[in-house]
Amino acid sequence: MPKPDMNAMLKRRMAATQQASELQVGNEVYEKLFEPVPASSPMIRDLPVDKLRPFFTADIGFHPYPKDKLVAFSKQLAEEGLLERIIVRRIAGSDSYEILAGHNRTAAWRLTGNTTISAEIVNADDARAIIIATATNLLRRQDLTIIERGKAYKAMLDAKKRQGARTDMATSGENRQKFLTREIVAEFFGVTEYEIRKAIKLAELIPQLADILEGSPRKLSLSCAEMIADYDADSQQAFVEMCTIEGYALNKATMQRIVHDCPPPSAQRQKIYASWREARAAAEQHRKAPPRKITFDRKKFAPYLDKLGSEKELEELFLEFLRERVC
Repeated sequence: MPKPDMNAMLKRRMAATQQASELQVGNEVYEKLFEPVPASSPMIRDLPVDKLRPFFTADIGFHPYPKDKLVAFSKQLAEEGLLERIIVRRIAGSDSYEILAGHNRTAAWRLTGNTTISAEIVNADDARAIIIATATNLLRRQDLTIIERGKAYKAMLDAKKRQGARTDMATSGENRQKFLTREIVAEFFGVTEYEIRKAIKLAELIPQLADILEGSPRKLSLSCAEMIADYDADSQQAFVEMCTIEGYALNKATMQRIVHDCPPPSAQRQKIYASWREARAAAEQHRKAPPRKITFDRKKFAPYLDKLGSEKELEELFLEFLRERVC
């Protein structure tokens, strides 16, 4: 078999494996979280691209590819063809379909000039649809931001909360059920429960702050963002201006001062601004203050000075010790 034909065959075999895993991953997570009932087999059809709608059942947070990446993906599809079908479900009362997996594939395929696309049509309730829409992205896409992951995890856990407890789980109480759900999700996706909680918390940031955290992390650190996320949406508006001032980055010490003066979840913006200005003024005053001189009891160091020969050598050794133990 000629090499180009062999390469094409291998790519299609790999795509077939991925296609199976994409749907299987979603169904496997669904069965772990909800009920151990296998999904029915999907129907494979070519669907008109103009009959497809973006996923709207829940806010799962994934950003579409930027234009340059989408164009590059489109060129790849034009050369190789669509190697992996999209996954959809029918929208009740219409002849349209909701995309569960393959939003970027659909957009890139449209750019190639194609008017139909190969799709797997599945029967899925809202919970299964959410799981299919999130699971494979969480596993495959290493470029997801922490907020994208947080929204995906939250959509999963919210779906579980609405669906109720599995009858085959020995649980007692909502807190126990919530713990088990996070534990299952963490184990499946290879993360810790702490990472899930942190990502979900950051997903509570208002869009302006989320954009700053994702696009300009030097202006808003994760530690500061976590503290801001404890505030409600209206209170968070006060922090947008703080994060956009050139030459000044909101730091942890300032945030701790604000949280102390204006405890979350709700605080008046003017009070937050006042606390911020006071924290900045205190930091500036501290910066301008003359450095404090460190003094030691000379008698305690006398035996070492005799061996070293000078205080300068002792200073260097002490600094080396601090770098090893503290830094």
